[in-house]
Amino acid sequence: GKVLISKGDKVKPETVVASTEIPGNVHMVNISNELNVAPEEIHNVVNVDIDSNVNEGDVIAGSSGLFGMFKSEVKSPVSGKISNISDVTGQMVISEHPIPINLSAYISGEVSEVLDGEGVSISSMGAMVQGIIGIGGERVGTIEVITSSSDAVIKESDIKEDMKGKIVIAGSYVDYKVFNKACNVGVSALISGGFDYKDLNKILGYNLGVAVTGNEDIKTTLIILEGFGKIPISNKAFNIFSKFNSMKASVNGSTQIRAGVLRPEIIIPHDSSKKENLFNENDLVIKKGSTVRIIRAPYFGSIGTVIDLPPDLVSLESGAIVRAATVKFDSGETFVIPRSNMEIILDK
Repeated sequence: GKVLISKGDKVKPETVVASTEIPGNVHMVNISNELNVAPEEIHNVVNVDIDSNVNEGDVIAGSSGLFGMFKSEVKSPVSGKISNISDVTGQMVISEHPIPINLSAYISGEVSEVLDGEGVSISSMGAMVQGIIGIGGERVGTIEVITSSSDAVIKESDIKEDMKGKIVIAGSYVDYKVFNKACNVGVSALISGGFDYKDLNKILGYNLGVAVTGNEDIKTTLIILEGFGKIPISNKAFNIFSKFNSMKASVNGSTQIRAGVLRPEIIIPHDSSKKENLFNENDLVIKKGSTVRIIRAPYFGSIGTVIDLPPDLVSLESGAIVRAATVKFDSGETFVIPRSNMEIILDK
């Protein structure tokens, strides 16, 4: 591809930063069979040249027939370019026009690095909230918090026509009807604490299984912040949304559980002269006092605090011997959970 901007350039979410073209579909037209001529005679009947452009319906070959009667002709089935005319097979190859692909910046910020022929890295100051699972790709819109509390449950009637293009923060739970209404209205993204697993499969048309999402053909990106069922949005996340209500944000529902964890995200760029609440790599290490979310059954979506990190490997009921942590949930219960089954939640 071709990178269209330079290091240091300021970009907005809709700014095209790189572009390329992918080849169009290839169509084979058997001229020899269509006109009943030998392959080696094909150049006597075609009336186009290699690399010439044609439109759908253009006559690309013709035969006058016997004694000038019974004239036959072959028309192009598509618009494109003549790639090849073979006097061995008697076929003509027509390639559809290349398909342009434009890559947008996704977030507001400054280009910090240019990856020649590939794209760019963009740096931005702002707030970010990650969810546990999502569907749908990149979207941009204005945040609109439509509930007064993180544990509220909205109804279908709460989705209004003026929410088109917005990122709607919808409390602890939304169902299939609410999501479908959001799609019909044109909501950019719907964010909730919880969702019904069966409804999620209904949207997708198949059982989710191992989550690798982001390429679904849906009108509204859905991001589930906490887990399945009715689960209030965490106070920290809800306070962030409330603080930046009516501000422009970028969201991406892409999720990958294995082979490199990727979480759905809401990014809210904002101007800040003070680089406050930054974190470093040490903050990403699970330790005593860390707030963690469990990412696999049977405690999927639960949030707790690490109270102990046994130095030795722990044998589980399944027979697996793993590094584990003792986690205390809000209910007061404690469980020993494999460290690979949890992810840290930064409070900064």
